[in-house]
Amino acid sequence: MNILLLHPPQAKPSEPPAGLPLLASALRARGCNCTLCDLNIEGVHYLLEQAHPATDTWSKRAAKNRQRNLEALNNPATYDNLSKYARAVTDINKLIDNAGKACGANVSLANYGEKNLSPLKSEELIQAAADYRKNLYYPFFSKRLASLIEQHSIESVGISLNFLSQALCSFAIIGYLREHYPGIRIILGGGLVTTWLQSPHNQNGQNLFSGLVDNMVAGPGENLLPELLGLNSQHARFCPDYSDFLDYRYLSPGFVLPYATSTGCFWRKCLFCPETSEQNPYHPVSCATVLQEVQQLSKQTSPSLIHFLDNAVSPAVLKGLADTPPTDRNGTPVPWYGFVRFTKQLADVDFCRRLRASGCLMLKLGLESGSQDVLNEMEKGIDLQLVRKVLPALHQAGIMTYVYLLFGTPGESLAEARQTMAFTSEFHKEITFLNLAIFNLPLGSPQLKDLDIQNFYEGDLSIYSDFKHPRGWARKEIRRFLDNEFRRDPKLLRILQNDPTLFTSNHAALFHNQLMGYKA
Repeated sequence: MNILLLHPPQAKPSEPPAGLPLLASALRARGCNCTLCDLNIEGVHYLLEQAHPATDTWSKRAAKNRQRNLEALNNPATYDNLSKYARAVTDINKLIDNAGKACGANVSLANYGEKNLSPLKSEELIQAAADYRKNLYYPFFSKRLASLIEQHSIESVGISLNFLSQALCSFAIIGYLREHYPGIRIILGGGLVTTWLQSPHNQNGQNLFSGLVDNMVAGPGENLLPELLGLNSQHARFCPDYSDFLDYRYLSPGFVLPYATSTGCFWRKCLFCPETSEQNPYHPVSCATVLQEVQQLSKQTSPSLIHFLDNAVSPAVLKGLADTPPTDRNGTPVPWYGFVRFTKQLADVDFCRRLRASGCLMLKLGLESGSQDVLNEMEKGIDLQLVRKVLPALHQAGIMTYVYLLFGTPGESLAEARQTMAFTSEFHKEITFLNLAIFNLPLGSPQLKDLDIQNFYEGDLSIYSDFKHPRGWARKEIRRFLDNEFRRDPKLLRILQNDPTLFTSNHAALFHNQLMGYKA
């Protein structure tokens, strides 16, 4: 069995995909010949190499400095200067944007869209497959795929579709494969596909694109895919294999190692969260296995940074990392970051210092609201009195924080939003980065029965519903508050200005002064 696994455009090209190395390891252990290709980062370099001449000053400058800007993003010193970093990112993005406009597409380093096609409508994804020659990346992916298929005698192609921004390109690739290689089996999986298959609109989990796609896979594929291919289906754990991705020129300084210590979420009670509405089970990797695999991968890949991908890294794993940090070939702890929940463990300054000594540069935390009533209503499980201890403890330990706020939940009004603003401003010294989001209601949310539901996005693949806010706190009013009040607070504005251009949290940890070799 010869299979080709693809990571399609368009996603932030800062690190390799995490799912494909796990799939490759599971398939290779069962005797399958597995070829991996990151079409996302390859596509970015293709567009930059094909950059069309432009007459405006910005485009001329961006084209002239293209190689210099790519080298800058591969240089750790760039991340000591936010302005220099922003210039490199925006100039590279300008060339990507120009390439998209030349064929009527809206493209950035983080997104891909087309004027007349919506990734939220199955019929328009089918149209994207039929019109694959119109896709921006067609001249690139047609030659690349033909070469890989012929060189490796490919019998099956698996496409990992995780983000909405990848959908149109994924289906253009599918359309090309179906026309030119009708005998090849096409398997579609990934996070977005899981959401589609578990949507209330698809209660039987049916293949939504039969005729184009042979199989659609929901959930982690390392055990499902081998079974689908007729290989040994016995469930087992295999360490991810990143060997196929070590030579790619990702837009980061050094190799960033993505690693998941679990799937799902160990809390899984938040009413607003897709993990709850989709009823995704929580499957942790044992702490001992995590520590062993991360250490093994650190030796193999020499990462400049480890990115833990979990919805929330468990307290057990955090303790394990503090006790037995991953180290490089010289025995030095490898820098890392990840998402966590506010827990008593993190209110202990000494424990936070141990985390910092283990390599922790930054923790991402979903605070969501500075109103205890709002937090209670959404069953977030956060006590603001605990938050008041955690943020200073992390700050004292030298760990940066990337805090997520969510506005417009059913229990919030302008008054509670201002409480959130006041709470955030109170801890402006302890919060390093902020993410501001407006609430989207998942289709399967238990809150649906209590709200006046309206269509949010038109399309059979929509995953959110709009609703008439019970307290009159509509999206327009929320945006007005964020623009006219929240962003005008000087303390909060300074935090918002810290956010890395386009790459946001994917690059934020790289700005830690300890990564530059300075004293915290």
